[in-house]
Amino acid sequence: MFAKIALYLLAVNVWTVGQFWHDKTRAVNGGWRVPEGHLLGLALIGGSPGALLARKVFRHKTRKEPFSTYLQVIAVLQAGGLIGWFMLG
Repeated sequence: MFAKIALYLLAVNVWTVGQFWHDKTRAVNGGWRVPEGHLLGLALIGGSPGALLARKVFRHKTRKEPFSTYLQVIAVLQAGGLIGWFMLG
């Protein structure tokens, strides 16, 4: 069970980083963008570590509001959920 969860989280975070890179590339080249809702949705389903990493590595959406606040809220809630899960489990 743990291996499946770890594999899922790895996959969703790799996909999230890829989507941030894709959006950054499109932003630089003036192409169609990846919707912010899609990027936040990926963070919500477990891709928040990848989203935070991609923001730093690609210097993308670091000052964009309310996107930054929403991403931080998602990450904090997920971290709190993990802490609670480990404390109860």
